[in-house]
Amino acid sequence: MSETVKLITPVDGSVYVERPVATDAQLNKAVEAARAAQPAWAALSIAERCKYALKMLEALVGMSDEIVPELAWQMGRPIRYGGEFGGVKERTNYMVEIAEQALKPVMASNPKDGFRRYVKKEPLGVVMVIAPWNYPYLTAVNTIVPALIAGSTVILKHAAQTLLVGERFAKAFEAAGLPKGVFQNIVLNHAQTEKLLGSGKIDHVNFTGSVGGGRAIEKAAAGTFMTLGLELGGKDPAYVLPDAKMDHAVANLVEGAFFNSGQCCCGIERIYVHEKVYDEFVEGFVAETKSYALGNPLDKATTMGPMAQARFADLIREQKAEALRKGATAHMNTKDDRNREGSPYLPAEVLTNVNHQMSVMREESFGPIVGIMKVRNDDEAVALMNDSQYGLTASVWTADTEHAVKIGDQIETGTVFMNRCDYLDPALVWTGVKETGKGAALSAIGYDNLTRPKSYHLREKI
Repeated sequence: MSETVKLITPVDGSVYVERPVATDAQLNKAVEAARAAQPAWAALSIAERCKYALKMLEALVGMSDEIVPELAWQMGRPIRYGGEFGGVKERTNYMVEIAEQALKPVMASNPKDGFRRYVKKEPLGVVMVIAPWNYPYLTAVNTIVPALIAGSTVILKHAAQTLLVGERFAKAFEAAGLPKGVFQNIVLNHAQTEKLLGSGKIDHVNFTGSVGGGRAIEKAAAGTFMTLGLELGGKDPAYVLPDAKMDHAVANLVEGAFFNSGQCCCGIERIYVHEKVYDEFVEGFVAETKSYALGNPLDKATTMGPMAQARFADLIREQKAEALRKGATAHMNTKDDRNREGSPYLPAEVLTNVNHQMSVMREESFGPIVGIMKVRNDDEAVALMNDSQYGLTASVWTADTEHAVKIGDQIETGTVFMNRCDYLDPALVWTGVKETGKGAALSAIGYDNLTRPKSYHLREKI
């Protein structure tokens, strides 16, 4: 019997989808097809490749009525929040909009008579995207669309928790009339993935996931000289200053902490509040958090669905229990019969009296729990924000833009927000530092990371 991947829905624990793992012969055929299709694909104009991307987007959005409940069944997001298509449209349209300018040759800055000198941006070849389950369309589109527009072919291996997303992308590209071999969705196990990455047949891999997963990919790719884009863990902080607009900060930070059950790459996991406004902030934050209703994600009244897997919820339970043993105060302690060990249903929790001796303030949670600490000044806040092995985003809440920039300059992070959080602007590069990984997505810099430079030094006068 062939190996299969089973998708266990967090809604009721049943098998929602089961798919066979590709055979080695099927995998080899897919890679060969991608390699064979790439030269003709790259020979098309940028404008032609962009048309395919926009047709794919149109087809994908047209499936939204089916996709939204599929997402609820696959990873637990309530149907009331839709299917990620606002962000998918924004990112796809922006990367199409800037493609011609971002991918055009760069002329030498010092012209020389009799010479033409420039750098072309060549496609990498075959790009592999290993996509996560938490924002399965948004994270995948970050690389799929610009890689294709840049002239590479793409092989997608989606997370087991969101198997149907890869199939939806494949259907959308088929509806767009994309040439065969240019985009392929394939189901692989970990061993096959590692073997493929070590084969030298892939030119670039983009992975979004855990630090452990990123290390495994680096190890598998060692010696191949392929390029890597790795977005790994996060423990994103926020700092609330005395001059912050309090109701705005509270509402946005609650959403930043608990939307998608806290399963966001750039979700808020720890908050530092100046002592002058600490009590006011905590009171408002707790009150706002109480508005979240845990329930079946297929119910439109539900604002917080189950976590994608029970083991993720159990990790949060362990972090909370440890924090309480060490003196933390829990403000929610919601009574819910589903909230028990081994269940993916986990209500939001707010902790105070926390410190950096507690794992909830230092280790990635990736769930609906947040710790709030009182700080005396900027120096203390910055030191605590930097006391992490991760660095994806950080947010500063203040009325003073220059002050926010000054603080942001001291924070070890990939993105600094002021008075907002948990958002990817496609015009700005998406990147991280420390164990959050390496590489860059979106913006013109994203195109630079999905192409290789090729210099032309042409002597026209002899």
